[in-house]
Amino acid sequence: MRQSSSGFSSSNVKFQVMWNRLISVVEEQAQALVRTAFSTSVREAGDLSAGTYDQHGNMLAQAVTGTPGHVNAMADAVAHFIRRIGPENFAEGDIYITNDPWEGTGHLHDITIVTPSYHKGSFVGFFACTAHIVDIGGRGFGADANSIYEEGLYIPIMKFADRGVVNKTLVNIIRGNVREPDQLVGDIHALATCNEIGHRRLVEMMIEFKLNDLSGIADYILSNSRRATLERINALTPGQAFGEMRSDGYSHPVDLKVCLSIEKDRILCDFEGTSELDKKGINCPLVYTKAYACYALKCAVAPEIPNNAASLAPFQVIAPENSIVNALHPAPVALRHVIGHMVPDAVYSALDQLLPNMVPAEGAGCLCNFQVSLRPRTDAPAASSTRRAEVLTFNSGGSGARPTLDGMNATAFPSGVMTMPVEATEQVGPVIIWRKELRPDSGGSGKYRGGLGQYMEVGAQEGHEFDIQAMFDRVNYPANGRQGGDMGAATTIALDDGTPMKGKGKQFVPHGRKVMMAFPGGAGYGPVGARQTEEIIRDLAHGYISEEAAREVYGLKAKTIAEVLLRAKNGERF
Repeated sequence: MRQSSSGFSSSNVKFQVMWNRLISVVEEQAQALVRTAFSTSVREAGDLSAGTYDQHGNMLAQAVTGTPGHVNAMADAVAHFIRRIGPENFAEGDIYITNDPWEGTGHLHDITIVTPSYHKGSFVGFFACTAHIVDIGGRGFGADANSIYEEGLYIPIMKFADRGVVNKTLVNIIRGNVREPDQLVGDIHALATCNEIGHRRLVEMMIEFKLNDLSGIADYILSNSRRATLERINALTPGQAFGEMRSDGYSHPVDLKVCLSIEKDRILCDFEGTSELDKKGINCPLVYTKAYACYALKCAVAPEIPNNAASLAPFQVIAPENSIVNALHPAPVALRHVIGHMVPDAVYSALDQLLPNMVPAEGAGCLCNFQVSLRPRTDAPAASSTRRAEVLTFNSGGSGARPTLDGMNATAFPSGVMTMPVEATEQVGPVIIWRKELRPDSGGSGKYRGGLGQYMEVGAQEGHEFDIQAMFDRVNYPANGRQGGDMGAATTIALDDGTPMKGKGKQFVPHGRKVMMAFPGGAGYGPVGARQTEEIIRDLAHGYISEEAAREVYGLKAKTIAEVLLRAKNGERF
């Protein structure tokens, strides 16, 4: 075999080119979904995932666009499709579908589509994608259900299309059980189409490189990824540490407890001692807990190694059955992200003891989402122009400060989804976003400041009232700092007349009223006395901290504060 001057064989170079090409293929697959999806959660927030798999259901490549909860959970999903459908029943032109929380990505609002890929008449692998859809029927997207049966329409693993023929009976059942049938069916077709685009690009690659199957490139990807990941793990000092954190829960606090063990060839997370199953829909299937625990570890230990079945395998997660992080059927799981997004902070509380100065302080954690169900007012006659609509919006608090950098403002960690633009949200239904701006002083102080949360005010157009499904956390337990950093600000929610509202659950908002929300900030890292004066001045000039905080928290002199504010008013840059 020919060797290059650098020691790499020509076949290895070729495989590396193909590997990079596969990543490009699945990224195009994801972008096609973004461009064609009906739901704003996909089009605007990027709440999706896309990937390609070998014949055995091993994930080979994932798109950069997407969320860890989807991608890492979907890594396990294709094996369920193989088992349920049966390889003997695969056919060219087939499209498979499910929203099973335990064999998909964690709740009924995620539709997963899997498509077998064929080249020259032979089965070579799969393409899969997932997207969060706005409505799946039932009680709607929220935490109020008492079991999975109340949370919406369940679609078991089955054929959406058989040899190219769409199952019209399934489509009619879906249409008859959801509030936004055109939107949901449109999203399903968008998911199927993006898989088809991935398939076309894969076939082009196979023709170009004269491949009859993916066995060679699959072995190269998986063996190299596993080797590289194990090298990183085995370079760490073995050890064990215990971490924990507390979050609001629904009606009572939830404790996440984890024992983290760095061992030869693996890192193990054991969630023994974590709170038991909740009666309401904030429970988390193990597949979703695993997705975010693995993501947290991979970010810290092996961030540059591509995500695939082999690079994920050494990160192992176990949890007691029917704990809140290993909910079994028929537990309600609609808001599994509220717990799942907190998992990385719990894992990092342990990892910080073993690998100091590597992981960030706690952040907002779960997304600051809410859904509004708008309808004509019922307290008085409504104009004929009023209408019903379901509007879902994704929002973020601040991320935690890092060991060498401030936290990111209004940025979703660990989910990675984008905040929805006001214009896109208001286009979907008769909702009005009256205010959406950064929340000064919400980032925890420290040597490195936590990221800021947001203020948001929402109401409805004239003639409408609405229910709001709140999906917030950090109301009672704000983000904790690390290494002496201060807490981030807590979440608040109330009507504009001052009436307090709950952080979770469906709540009625009368005609003419607004909901006033303040989303949480990330915590600080390191003692506040170590923060550089120029960074404090910059924060004051940009409005990230108030005059009061600059003086009382950071110790800035009154004269300096006045000078900074004057310079900022005159348009000077900092």
